[in-house]
Amino acid sequence: MNILYPIEWVVVWIMVQAHKLLSFVMDPDSGWTWLLSIVLLTVVVRIIIFPLFVKQIKSSRGMQIAAPELKAIQQKYKGKTDPESRQAMANETMQVYREHDANPVGSCLPVLIQMPIFFALFRVLFYKLPEAAQNNTNFGILTPELADSAHNARIFGGTTISDSFLSGDISAKIIAGVIIALMVLVTFLTQKELTMRNMPPSALEGPMASTQKMMLYMLPFIYVLSGPGMPIGVLGYWLTTNVWTFGQQWWMISKNPTPGSAAEKARHERINKKRAKQGLEPLDFTPKKSKRVQEMEAAKAENIRVQPKRYENGRKLSDEEMLQRAREKRAKAIEERRKKAAENGGGTQKGGSKSSNALGKKRKKK
Repeated sequence: MNILYPIEWVVVWIMVQAHKLLSFVMDPDSGWTWLLSIVLLTVVVRIIIFPLFVKQIKSSRGMQIAAPELKAIQQKYKGKTDPESRQAMANETMQVYREHDANPVGSCLPVLIQMPIFFALFRVLFYKLPEAAQNNTNFGILTPELADSAHNARIFGGTTISDSFLSGDISAKIIAGVIIALMVLVTFLTQKELTMRNMPPSALEGPMASTQKMMLYMLPFIYVLSGPGMPIGVLGYWLTTNVWTFGQQWWMISKNPTPGSAAEKARHERINKKRAKQGLEPLDFTPKKSKRVQEMEAAKAENIRVQPKRYENGRKLSDEEMLQRAREKRAKAIEERRKKAAENGGGTQKGGSKSSNALGKKRKKK
């Protein structure tokens, strides 16, 4: 039994309905009418899965926001291999995911939903249309007359939507080649927008960044390998969904960019320029550090290591003097860190640190 049969039936139904709609203004037996029917099929599919795309973007953004906290948790349990620590680390990690509505596999949902539709359309164009036209049988609402029209309708020269780069004539090779080239270009621009413009600087360094840059050039190349064997109708679906993805992603990134990315910086500049024209003060978009990140930085501050000098004014210091100098420098470094944290934390914390310093001075006087 073909597990794609229900999806194939739905694909045929939407395509036939789109063909009926276009037939009011176009030639029903034209290949362009059937090709545009596939384009409308793509639009309908993308509208249906749009909520999944929004969820994908939010999940990806949540993962970016949660990254510093996840790093803090890893630092907290670094070197601890006992079962209790591992369980506590897993529980805190899942709590961070829930707090930021992040899902590591959320970005795969739109692709997983589209793959069955893609293969179902491939089977309809490659198998169902010729079978219905030659055997004079129906497939859902696809009558033999409609199947014959779709199978034999010409796009350009002798090219139909069922022809491919490998199986068609010179006109089919030209049309398929142009579509494949456009698919490569659109996919490259989409990946560049996602990996370069919508990523924070920290994500553009290290092994992961190298992998992303490699995917930027390798992913579009997949179409060069797989595209020539696909029917032109399937290539039309593929190109339409790639263009839709690019436009949809551009809109989402401009409205809801990843924190710390170039896209977010550009959005903040646009907002403040608009406020300046209205005579309003600019907004401060400085991100606030979470409690976990502050605790990690405080732990690092408490573990500052200072290498003492062995000589001072040409005189070699004793071990006790070196230890005293190291303690003084360490205390000074910790105090500077605390002052910076108080300044970043706002006026209340700043005032609190001043009052504590004043109390400390009074105690010393006493």
